[in-house]
Amino acid sequence: MIDQQKVFVQIALNNWNLQISRADKVFNSYNDNDFFKEVAPNKNRIIYLYGHLAIYHDLLKETLGIGSSKYSSLVPIFLQHPDSPDAEMPSVGELKALWADVHNELNTLFINLPIEEWFKRHNAMTNADFEIDPTRNRLSVLINRGNHVAYHLGQVALLKPEID
Repeated sequence: MIDQQKVFVQIALNNWNLQISRADKVFNSYNDNDFFKEVAPNKNRIIYLYGHLAIYHDLLKETLGIGSSKYSSLVPIFLQHPDSPDAEMPSVGELKALWADVHNELNTLFINLPIEEWFKRHNAMTNADFEIDPTRNRLSVLINRGNHVAYHLGQVALLKPEID
């Protein structure tokens, strides 16, 4: 008999890994100067979207209840305020190191999380809400975060890297 929960988790993890792999490829296709370009007039810059995703994913450990954020000091810059050319941000190199650190840690945590844990309540909802709708579990958060990556990659794709 096929373990349906295991299959569901593997599908979600495959999608997550695919979106992160795509993000790596897209962000690595830009040079450091490209990161300061707006994806469209008066819209976010690539550096902001990169940091936004990295910090959001760092917080994912707390949302899922599987770890603690390492980079919460960057939440105001990338999650609480809109992009601004005047904002003091980490360098592109620092963000790339942060991105790698966050995703390497998440990969380890995800691989080691027992299958049944994915179907438990996440920390952004109450026990009462979870009883009403158990589909809003840790696995659904992972799926939604993968969709969030795809959404922002669509924005970044508007700005194709120039061919040297």
